[in-house]
Amino acid sequence: MTNDDKQFLKEFLRGAGSIGIIVGIIILGLAFLLRNGTELKPSAEVVDTYKGCDIVRWTASNLAEYKYFLYCNNTRPVYEK
Repeated sequence: MTNDDKQFLKEFLRGAGSIGIIVGIIILGLAFLLRNGTELKPSAEVVDTYKGCDIVRWTASNLAEYKYFLYCNNTRPVYEK
């Protein structure tokens, strides 16, 4: 390997590294911008009733992770007759 080849290899690797860093910064910037636009907000929905109370399914993430709880309104009887 001659000195010219070594110098070319150094310049080539320096240029490729610079381009890689620039492309990486662009990709991270785009990912950050797109992530903020699609942020999931907590949601709750009534899925059923049990003895006069609503069964509410609540989630705060985009995973299939749900929490269930009973919501009983004070105007309704807790136990149906």
